[in-house]
Amino acid sequence: MKKIASILALGVLLASCGEKKEEKKDGFEINRTKTETKAVNPETKEVPVDLSNKGVGPITTLELNADIDAKMATAGEEKFKALCTACHMVDKRMIGPALKGVTKRRSPEWIMNMIINPDKMIKEDPIAKALLKEYNNAIMFNQNLSEEDARSILEYLRTL
Repeated sequence: MKKIASILALGVLLASCGEKKEEKKDGFEINRTKTETKAVNPETKEVPVDLSNKGVGPITTLELNADIDAKMATAGEEKFKALCTACHMVDKRMIGPALKGVTKRRSPEWIMNMIINPDKMIKEDPIAKALLKEYNNAIMFNQNLSEEDARSILEYLRTL
């Protein structure tokens, strides 16, 4: 009887040590592979200057006058101080990038689309994605600004 019990136990043990087959289950799956955003310069790890990218959003073309509209820039400065200074400084990197010289790094359309439509820009625009990564995933919140408000902020940024 002991021999039969031993043989049975050995058989069960061998059967349980066999190769497991992985079952494919229907449903939700998470793939956590790290991807590199191509908008980042691989040599310097910096987001490049790109004046040809117009961004993602309602602004597809924007012609700026050579002269700055002082009244619009003043209104834009007030909006900037009220809404943007929590994350952006003019000369210093903070939660978000310093904005001095932004008009030399980004197209007017890109700037306007980022102000008006940051959610979609972060999801779809390669430069916005790269900036998000560079600034530790600090998301720019949608302030629900009108095109007129965004345009006045852009005019102020042109003065910096």
